[in-house]
Amino acid sequence: MRHVNLTGMGIALITPFRKNGEVDYPALSRLVDFQLQNDTDYLVVLGTTAETPTLTASELKEITRFMVEKINHRVPVVLGLGGNNTKTVVERLKTENLEGVDAILSAVPYYNKPSQEGIYQHYKAIAQAASLPVVLYNVPGRTGVNMTAETTLRLAHDFDNVIAIKEASGNLAQISTIIKYKPNDFQVVSGDDAITFPMIALGAVGVISVIGNAFPKEFSRMIHLTLSGDYANALRFHQNFLELYELLFIDGSPAGIKSALHSMGYIENELRLPLVPARITTYEKIRSILQELKF
Repeated sequence: MRHVNLTGMGIALITPFRKNGEVDYPALSRLVDFQLQNDTDYLVVLGTTAETPTLTASELKEITRFMVEKINHRVPVVLGLGGNNTKTVVERLKTENLEGVDAILSAVPYYNKPSQEGIYQHYKAIAQAASLPVVLYNVPGRTGVNMTAETTLRLAHDFDNVIAIKEASGNLAQISTIIKYKPNDFQVVSGDDAITFPMIALGAVGVISVIGNAFPKEFSRMIHLTLSGDYANALRFHQNFLELYELLFIDGSPAGIKSALHSMGYIENELRLPLVPARITTYEKIRSILQELKF
């Protein structure tokens, strides 16, 4: 099993839609170019930020094919592939064409609220079925259940192909425990832009970012400054983003980041139900901050 280096900034890429609701592939192509020209270290395709639950099975396959072909091995591709039906996830891992994908990102099962043993057995089945490295994803604010440090560490130690965790619990004590007791080559990645600076200081290797959709060069700069120990300069970047960290999520994700990208001229401001665009007041605040930001 090959190792995938998740150091630096990965982008949880959005899915742009046309006004008629169809996937906007030309806009998606422009977004990939924007990322690859501005210091993004790897791309996460079909994560939560991509509105994946609202995409059809055929759209998921077509977007994966399109992205693999477009990226063409220039940076690693991490594919979101998870669910709350373990059998279905395992079948997808065994049957779908994953050529050109470097790792999969799989969230803790949502809604079912499994026990810690249930979470462990879910990921055990994924690890045993996967032909690619597996990145765990703990995001209790969305799934309804927290994967404890003990469960994460158990998986990290038991399965060589479980190579990392995207941690979005916001619990720095839990994250610190994982970092202290993890295997040496197991990577802890921030899943929350707003606390990435302190997480890297604690020993995380980087972030899978939402805000980087709009500010790849600047956010990547902050990440790499922090990784190099230049906390004073990294802090200045971090503080420039403080208002945006909150605004981008106040009306839900990816409504905020789509407002920013629309204001910048990259996409239509379209989401799929049950998600809707950010309120006009939020949109205007985001646009105002974009105009004022100085790096």
